[in-house]
Amino acid sequence: MLKNLKFKVQFKQMDTVVKPITDISQLDPEGRYTYADYLLWRLKERVELIRGRILKMSPAPGTAHQHVSGNIQGIFWNYFKGKSCKVFAAPFDVRLPVSRKKGQDSTVVQPDLCVICDDSKLDERGCAGAPDLIVEILSPGNSKRELKIKFEVYEEAGVREYWVVNPLEKVVLVFVLNEAGKYIGLAPLVDDDTLKAHIFPELALDLREVFA
Repeated sequence: MLKNLKFKVQFKQMDTVVKPITDISQLDPEGRYTYADYLLWRLKERVELIRGRILKMSPAPGTAHQHVSGNIQGIFWNYFKGKSCKVFAAPFDVRLPVSRKKGQDSTVVQPDLCVICDDSKLDERGCAGAPDLIVEILSPGNSKRELKIKFEVYEEAGVREYWVVNPLEKVVLVFVLNEAGKYIGLAPLVDDDTLKAHIFPELALDLREVFA
């Protein structure tokens, strides 16, 4: 009798195992999801969660995007080598404390580059909290996301400095968080300017090298 009861319990547990999501068509485009849901997805497409809503990322970045990303990453690695801050490049999950749902994260992004100076935010799955600096490099078709949607969540999460890099126009927009927790936009920088990070005063990027 006890043996049969044990078997029924095991069968019930097996019957309730949640299967991973393998195709985005299995998800409700109007649904609200959490990071716990996100971890079960095994999608071919790269997606992000913004306030629980699914945002499909652009297809594989083009040559200009990757070239600029590599140039900035190289400068970052050289500058931060031996320092306490760490540099991470996409794909790298950042869980932001924005619009949490039932105590769970519902905003998960993959910035092109980010700098994190607080080791306590890092775990085996990525970053839990706001990076100090985020760099997003525009690809055709994703300008609205970077300039509006992500601007809002990065500001709300407390990302101290946010760069939007446009490889085609060779322009960089820099936003710095003020004491009131709002972004202040600095003057646009073009390809013959030098970009000096506001929160890292000694970090300077010659944009001719970035866009070369």
